[in-house]
Amino acid sequence: MNNILRPVLVTFTVLTLVTGVAYPLAVTGIGQALFPAQAAGSLIQRDGKAIGSALIGQNFADPGHFWGRPSATGPQPNNAIASSGSNQGPLNPALVDAVKGRVEALRAADPGNTLPVPVELVTASASGLDPHISPAAAGFQVQRVAKVRNLDPAKVRALVADHTQRPLLGIMGEPVVNVLRLNLALDSLR
Repeated sequence: MNNILRPVLVTFTVLTLVTGVAYPLAVTGIGQALFPAQAAGSLIQRDGKAIGSALIGQNFADPGHFWGRPSATGPQPNNAIASSGSNQGPLNPALVDAVKGRVEALRAADPGNTLPVPVELVTASASGLDPHISPAAAGFQVQRVAKVRNLDPAKVRALVADHTQRPLLGIMGEPVVNVLRLNLALDSLR
């Protein structure tokens, strides 16, 4: 019995130290050395205080800010602990009703806006935490934000253009706008 138990315990101990201690420490160290901001959660700071992450959406509900994608993390929006999709298919009556309600809310917040509502403003992302919207979704909201803040719409449009992130190498992905960064820049205009 001792001949069998000893190699098993040694193997278990060695693998635990390698995969449970050495490897995580090495990966964490390399991440901290090569990508310090990303390894720390891509935190966005203002006045020395962390106010959010560039990787997790924030809930902006007042009409003077740009709104991001709806969050599927209920009951608290953009709760990273509850990251998940709604798991509702396109024919699910609950999803159809939710989308209709969101479209009505967008139209009520900006009654003169006749542009088509971009889909990402009324549907949640797969994680329920997406911090980005398309430039079209930001453009859809320019008039409302400019009117509420008493700003020239051209100035707000320029701010959106300045905060539009281009695809990696110009071909990988779509252009996106980080809603938190855009709203922080908007707040700094005052």
